[in-house]
Amino acid sequence: MDFSRVDLSDDDRQFRDDVRALLRELVTEEVLRRDRETGDNFDEGVHLALGAAGYLEREWRPEADGGFSRVRRRIWEQEKRRFHVPWVTWGTTAMVARSVDRFATPEVRDEVLPRVFSGHVRMCLGYTEPEGGSDIATCKTRAVREDGSTWVINGAKMFTTGAHNCQYVFLITNTDPAAPKHQSLTMFLVPLDTPGIEIQGIRTVDGDRTNIVYYSDVRVDDRYRLGEVNGGWTVLREPLNAEHGAVAAADDGLADVSIMMHQAGFMADALDRVAGRVAETGPDGRRLLDDQSVAYRLGRSAARMEAALSTPSIFGRVAIAQAMRDISPDLMDIIGVASSLPLGTDGAADDGGAEYVYRFAPLVGIYGGTLEVFRNMIAQYALGLGKPKYAASQ
Repeated sequence: MDFSRVDLSDDDRQFRDDVRALLRELVTEEVLRRDRETGDNFDEGVHLALGAAGYLEREWRPEADGGFSRVRRRIWEQEKRRFHVPWVTWGTTAMVARSVDRFATPEVRDEVLPRVFSGHVRMCLGYTEPEGGSDIATCKTRAVREDGSTWVINGAKMFTTGAHNCQYVFLITNTDPAAPKHQSLTMFLVPLDTPGIEIQGIRTVDGDRTNIVYYSDVRVDDRYRLGEVNGGWTVLREPLNAEHGAVAAADDGLADVSIMMHQAGFMADALDRVAGRVAETGPDGRRLLDDQSVAYRLGRSAARMEAALSTPSIFGRVAIAQAMRDISPDLMDIIGVASSLPLGTDGAADDGGAEYVYRFAPLVGIYGGTLEVFRNMIAQYALGLGKPKYAASQ
């Protein structure tokens, strides 16, 4: 891993300063307060402003097609995190847009992509089902061809985060129940204003909002099908790999080494706040940091975090989520009972940073697939240990 600093050109420094000025103007305390209250991880005003300024399209496109250079892409990603830009809905939109660009008809591409770049169209992921868990290939949501140009969809999807702020859902359906599960899937880009779709909000323990979405006799034109009938796994594989973090490392060192780095930023902020708090001199003239057990536990937490942030690919996805689970209780214990007060509460020991990470950590181990699933993937595909056997021993 290359830890060397990147020397910025004058133009790149100006780009960084321009990004900071724009984000400082857009991501106000009111935006952050509203995002905490709604749990949406999305702000339409900010999103539309970034679209109008061209940042969404430049982030999505490769440099050869007018996108950011590698250095500017890294600057952009880092500054978005520093300002805590509500980002999740753009993350799902960007993933789905790549499948739309590759598999949709020219008519649907022209309908969707320009408005994705302007910020007026957002897209969410319709994968998980109420009884399906992380194995999305066991899909039971049915799509039946009514005639040559219309499909009728019935079923339900869990954890469709951002659906209430989106215009389309990237929906996995079963079009041949008799076929093997990876050969029975067909993907659709379903307009969310279609009759028969009902979106119900769910709040998670960390305060985020996700959704369960019901599909009741939803009629979708065949032009919204992505890829071949029963060929949905091919369409799904690339965005699914991106969500899992199973992507190749960048040769230039200017990309995240694993997924979940945005979430890890909250952990880093919390640790910094706790470190600042224990270094303060109390009324008795002493610092918590002078207690060797406090210094040891804080140092251990920092070392675990740095190791997790440096771990690549799906290994890092596991390491970050596990580090958050391990570190957050220690941080709360170090600064005492006032650490249990949430962000914005009078008397919160560290402005609620460690408490938020404590509530957030279990969800980070579920988003995009559970840690158990990823550990099985590592065991099976990286270590060659074979498939797990869940049947009871005879």
